[in-house]
Amino acid sequence: MAKLEQTLNGSFIEILNRIESGIINGSISASLEASTDFYDGGARCSVRVFERYSYIGNNRLSMSVTLFQNGSGPIRICAVTSGGSQAIFFKINTFGEEAFLDKLRELL
Repeated sequence: MAKLEQTLNGSFIEILNRIESGIINGSISASLEASTDFYDGGARCSVRVFERYSYIGNNRLSMSVTLFQNGSGPIRICAVTSGGSQAIFFKINTFGEEAFLDKLRELL
């Protein structure tokens, strides 16, 4: 598992659209597996789950991205990748997970 947390300023919708299109168009095997959006009293939260094939790990891995904004405050983002290991009892070869997060870092 690899994790990225960051605080951003800007348009919530523009950042979300940039992430969605950038991840999906950034890899031939990337797909948007699930999404949901919540709105409550001026706060909003969007969750996106992406998946792609990792050539390095010879497996598929996922990245869950959550954006949260309360009113017109800063946008908080948390992204977590998982599935980049082939070991049974401990994690080895997490290069694919970090590479997936690197793509998101480029977009931000």
